[in-house]
Amino acid sequence: MPAPMRFRRTVALAAPVFLALVVTVLRIPAGSAAATLTVAQAIANQSGTGTVRGYVVGEPTATATVRTSGFTGDTAIALADSSAETSTAKMLYVQVTSTYRASFGLQTNPGLMGSAVTVTGTLAAYFTHPGLKSPTAMTGSTSPTPTPPPPPTGGTDAYYAAAAGKSGTALRTSLHTIISTGVTKLSYDAVWNALKVTDQDPANSANVILLYSGKSRAKTLNGGDTGDWNREHVWAKSHGDFGTSAGPGTDLHHLRPEDVAVNSLRDNKDFDDGGTAVSGATGNYTDADSWEPRNAVKGDVARMIFYMAIRYEGGDGYPNLEVDNATSGGTAPRLGRLSTLLEWNAEDPPDAFERNRNQVIYATYQHNRNPFIDHPEWVASVFG
Repeated sequence: MPAPMRFRRTVALAAPVFLALVVTVLRIPAGSAAATLTVAQAIANQSGTGTVRGYVVGEPTATATVRTSGFTGDTAIALADSSAETSTAKMLYVQVTSTYRASFGLQTNPGLMGSAVTVTGTLAAYFTHPGLKSPTAMTGSTSPTPTPPPPPTGGTDAYYAAAAGKSGTALRTSLHTIISTGVTKLSYDAVWNALKVTDQDPANSANVILLYSGKSRAKTLNGGDTGDWNREHVWAKSHGDFGTSAGPGTDLHHLRPEDVAVNSLRDNKDFDDGGTAVSGATGNYTDADSWEPRNAVKGDVARMIFYMAIRYEGGDGYPNLEVDNATSGGTAPRLGRLSTLLEWNAEDPPDAFERNRNQVIYATYQHNRNPFIDHPEWVASVFG
């Protein structure tokens, strides 16, 4: 009898140990297989730990306040599912502890604005706002947006289906409807961050390419001081008096980065050939009432002007913009010179930079396209 008794005790003691080991083994794969969350998912699930991927959109300073420039600290960043997001309700406030401040603090690294960051930590309120605290891992890149998805069905045929087979006035009407439907309008402040993506230097992700000069300049040098770049309205604001409110004043299809001084020299002049050489922008010329850009972007400028004239036709509360064959439109909603712009469109067809820019605006920001980049041959049919 003693021997069986000892055997039964051994079994009784071993069984719980075996069960505990089984539970442990089952839990490890479940945790390691957890999917990376979007910002929206993290906001909706404020409990436990999680890994979140989003775009840096600013420095949180209070429950409903996020600073997008002039950063004052390295202790927090705001993430969103879009690099152009401006609503704090769609942002996740992420605590940046001392371990990560040298790499992810915005005061030290303002160039992080618009870039993608992946962070793991505790999903809990920060600034009494949906957040992530006590990060255990942070990774990212100064290259903002990943390659955007292709246009519908792998091409643009579906997007322009309503314009197929049309020409002249019928084509113009169809294009206006197509590019004015389902458009997301940006705030003027959001344009800063968007331009850092749409006009990123393909050879240096920390820089943007300036439109007229063609120079590559640090994204962080956006502002109004000498040596900075600012937001050039290719269709000058005064030609229609549309200001910088959401709409034509913030439409990325005609807003480009440019050196502050060069932008000032262009002022609100129409476009035409001729003039004297522009200091600081080789290949550009200007006279009393017109501006000639460098050869590499003459077609770009023309197609931006043609887009604006089709997009804004006066029926949606915005001015009716028209391209005319003069350089004396003044403050009227007109811009020229049409004959020169037609020549520029033919001489300088869309290149890879311009096509990529059009795609990024469509896929990431406004969700509409410039039809004259996709189909430069339509210019002659609509404006010729």
